[in-house]
Amino acid sequence: MFPLKFVHLSMKITSIDQLDKNALYTYADYVSWRFEQMVELIKGKLFILSPAPASRHQSISSGLNGQILHYFLKHSCRAFHAPFDVRLIKEKKEEKDIVTVVQPDICVICDAGKIDERGCLGSPDWIIEILTPATAKKDYNEKFNLYEENEVREYWVVNPDANVVDQYVLDDSGKYYQKELYKRTQIIQPHIFPELDIDLNIVFQ
Repeated sequence: MFPLKFVHLSMKITSIDQLDKNALYTYADYVSWRFEQMVELIKGKLFILSPAPASRHQSISSGLNGQILHYFLKHSCRAFHAPFDVRLIKEKKEEKDIVTVVQPDICVICDAGKIDERGCLGSPDWIIEILTPATAKKDYNEKFNLYEENEVREYWVVNPDANVVDQYVLDDSGKYYQKELYKRTQIIQPHIFPELDIDLNIVFQ
């Protein structure tokens, strides 16, 4: 495992400016911070999230959430939307050993044992990220690789500018393949929940 440069947990971190952006951190550091702006950790590296999303982002998130939540009211899986901490691990670990915590725009979790008072401990079954100019590169690179590595069964990337949804599904070898690129006039079904119809006209209205 790579060496970590720790922030001493007795330090009272109240501003992102107090953090060394080149250091590596753990979930124990993350929960000790006391500032309003949301951040993510990907393999210990700090990523600062944008301030409150634009209205377009919020509208798309609401359009997806409404249809997804309605479907899962009658199913055992549960849907969540940001802010919601997802601690990605391959096996049970102490807080000081967890180095990845992300805030997906939307995620669906079917294993109730992964849900606790702090969010999700383990991999969701389905994750949706809605692109912003600040996050597009990360969503298509670091997060794509991260979700694939942690065996998130399905990953959608929503592009508000192009009004399209990239649908990626994990194959038997543990790699993502692009199943479909959906446009705003289409009905889309998650590969792992084929009975769920999502009307993209509602999402991109």
